[in-house]
Amino acid sequence: MAESYKGQAVGVFEMDTLVACFVGLDAAAKTAAIKVQNIERNRLKAGACVKIRGSVSDVEAAMAAALKAAEPYGKLTSSTVIASPSEDAEKAMYMTANK
Repeated sequence: MAESYKGQAVGVFEMDTLVACFVGLDAAAKTAAIKVQNIERNRLKAGACVKIRGSVSDVEAAMAAALKAAEPYGKLTSSTVIASPSEDAEKAMYMTANK
């Protein structure tokens, strides 16, 4: 991993269209001090999964903005904020990046 996200919260959202993901991601980045960890395109469907990192408050604010902005463009499949990912969760997130 080129960048360490140790100690940062992670926000993850999955939408059924790429357009919805990018609209949501744009809103997230404009709302709070977050970094994009990665975007994983669903190879079987049109959508994608977006992972953003930052402080808990920034990730929560960014996620709220992302989901609201993306709503008109696609269906939310799932979303969550993990305030303090475990070491195993960090490894799993890294293993799925860019796959």
